[in-house]
Amino acid sequence: MYENLDKELIESIKQLIAQSKKSVSQHINHVLIHTYWSIGKEIVSTEQKKQIDNLSSRQLILDLSKTLTQEFGNGFSRSNLFNMRKFYLEYPDVQTLSGHLSWSHICEIIHIEDKQKRSFYELECVESKWSFRELKRQIDSSLFERLLLSDGSSNKEKIVKLAKSGQEISQAEDILKSPYVFEFLGIPEHNPIYERELEHRLILHLEHFLLELGKGFMFVGTQQRVTLNNQHHYVDMVFYNKILRSYILIDLKARKLEITDGGQLNTYLNYYKTEINDPDDNPPIGIILCTEKDEIAAEYILSGFDNNVFASKYTLVLPNKDRLIDELNQVINSRNE
Repeated sequence: MYENLDKELIESIKQLIAQSKKSVSQHINHVLIHTYWSIGKEIVSTEQKKQIDNLSSRQLILDLSKTLTQEFGNGFSRSNLFNMRKFYLEYPDVQTLSGHLSWSHICEIIHIEDKQKRSFYELECVESKWSFRELKRQIDSSLFERLLLSDGSSNKEKIVKLAKSGQEISQAEDILKSPYVFEFLGIPEHNPIYERELEHRLILHLEHFLLELGKGFMFVGTQQRVTLNNQHHYVDMVFYNKILRSYILIDLKARKLEITDGGQLNTYLNYYKTEINDPDDNPPIGIILCTEKDEIAAEYILSGFDNNVFASKYTLVLPNKDRLIDELNQVINSRNE
């Protein structure tokens, strides 16, 4: 009895200590953010009072950096002081900023000039609990643009919705991206790779792959067997999305989308719907990941099924941001004509 009591006591105290450390850390972060914002405000106020131009401002911040670093140590570099100044200018009311963001997060976000895009990354950072590295990766991989291009129906209302609410998942289409980015595999762009090797590497980098897939994904397994008429077939990768309450079947293709791909995956979805789904599961969703997808051909290949069957391209390198933005603008303009 005493042993059980001791274990419970230890567990209880450990939880109290962990909560206390977390609370202290959050408080320190909160004070630090407010201090940096206030420093930025002081710099801007001084510039305005003395009508300092950009050149003089640079010199002011350089001199300030030398003085503060000499007296207080690291944390007051010229670039960090510029970030504090920009922080105040971009967030005149610091209360509008989430208290869950670190200074590293903020330094990355404030340099996004598009306010709607910035709002999206700010929301996702908090909701998805992204580390600074994860945030940087999502910005570098143009997640905002890829979500808007996912179903080819982007419009200004959709941009506003992403900016106000972040990525909301309520239907199958909401989990799609265009393209998916697998730069974390370290494979050169034009290096040929077999499907089994691609699958193997994705499993080795499963944490990164789950981050790229998005919210709510849980890994089930690879090469999941589907038996029809005593013949075995295998689904490349199976996940479960706890938000949609659906199995997600992924078919990897180291080539462009072909006519037979949709029917094959649809068969697997029918099997999962009948044989694997629990009563409270929603219908499974199929995604074909391929190197190329002709939009018109894809319409014919993927339409007409009772199941949700989608196809999206993947790339082995970070996409060209300017090209994605141009593509997005073309889609928006064509929809608003």
